[in-house]
Amino acid sequence: MTLTKADLVQQVYKKHPSLTKAQATDSVEAFLAISKASLISGEDLLLSGFGKFNVKDKKARRGRNPQTGDELTLAARRVVTFKPSGILRAKINQG
Repeated sequence: MTLTKADLVQQVYKKHPSLTKAQATDSVEAFLAISKASLISGEDLLLSGFGKFNVKDKKARRGRNPQTGDELTLAARRVVTFKPSGILRAKINQG
């Protein structure tokens, strides 16, 4: 099962009865936009009790096409990694 953006909006809407559905949607969209902007600019995103998203630079490296076996060079790129907080890790491992 996957939690979608629409599911997030619905959860925010249910937990905050004073918000309209449009306001709940705007809130989720604003959070995601701020999060994306910080990661795109290379900043880490730390959410206490949840975890930390890091942007890491990967160097160019040699690779291989698994279908043909041909060697190729994979370009340098930036990737996002996630490290859960100790609190989240403990709760995941409980159940």
